[in-house]
Amino acid sequence: MGKLVLLTLLGAGLALIGERLVAIRQRTNASREVEPVEPQNCHLVEGLGYGSEDIDVLPSGLAFISSGLKYPGMVNFGPDEPGQIFLMDLNEQNPRAQVLNISDSFDKASFNPHGISTFMDKDHTVYLYVVNHPNMKSTVEIFKFEERQRSLVHLKTIQHKLLISVNDIVVVGPEQFYATRDHYFTNFFLTLFEMAMELHWTYVLFYSPREVKVVAKGFSSANGITISLDKKYIYVADILDKNIHVLKKHDNWDLTPLKIMQLGTLVDNLTIDPDTGDILAGCHPNAMKLLNYNPEDPPGSEVLRIHNVLSEQPSISTEYANNGSVLQGSSVAVVYHGKLLIGTVFHKTLYCVL
Repeated sequence: MGKLVLLTLLGAGLALIGERLVAIRQRTNASREVEPVEPQNCHLVEGLGYGSEDIDVLPSGLAFISSGLKYPGMVNFGPDEPGQIFLMDLNEQNPRAQVLNISDSFDKASFNPHGISTFMDKDHTVYLYVVNHPNMKSTVEIFKFEERQRSLVHLKTIQHKLLISVNDIVVVGPEQFYATRDHYFTNFFLTLFEMAMELHWTYVLFYSPREVKVVAKGFSSANGITISLDKKYIYVADILDKNIHVLKKHDNWDLTPLKIMQLGTLVDNLTIDPDTGDILAGCHPNAMKLLNYNPEDPPGSEVLRIHNVLSEQPSISTEYANNGSVLQGSSVAVVYHGKLLIGTVFHKTLYCVL
């Protein structure tokens, strides 16, 4: 009788493991291949070969780029050096990437930049907020941008018990921002368990010096976040559920869910087309290739445009798609006056004139 019970439990356990492995393959689009959609006038950006995980563009056309992210479970082609912030002027005919110097008051040795967001105050001073993972922890760093010197002056480090496993932020006021938490657990193996069991324990929080609170929860892995042109709506990507959440922002900074747009691809960072209000989504068409990297069969890249986001039937078009032969692991895309810039988690950066 005891052996029968043991065999029954063993069989049930193996069945559960098998079912979860199949579920993981489905969630990561493990069998998906992309059909190429490639604008003709594109080239790789020199000097940006080790990732450009997030990009934020000022109304003036200056693009800030976070590079050199080291993330658990993710391949890294770069040297064993700290991350950097680059700048590109998209008004130039042939924009070049320039490293921004960071003030000596900041601990550059442990700089591991992830999501970024810019903020311009009333006197047009520009501040750059950066999600940082020093020693695999999470902080938000605030820098002042010195345009003439092409440098960043570190002003403040923000830490809080709710700022755990932070992925991305969108700044909505002086020292006020929404941030996404992409994993509930911080241990790498527990994050795999979290993904396998399809737990929905991550959230979006609002931070200000006076108040820190969770304003949206129930995400599998809350990832990219941005705000609509009219500042009334917040858009959040849930990468593992392959969708974008639309939430209404209230005066007290709370968020009310309005709808969810299913995209069928793993959505990373989100940006807004400043001319149309469309969402640009950097996506991973096959995340299994991203997690289990094989240079002979690399992860592809995909950029989607979501038109008429707030309508009953938004339309979706593909701006760019590649099987990894040119660009691997796309994480973000920005547009500025007919120019497209696509960043990746650990690979190169692509610039296109549309």
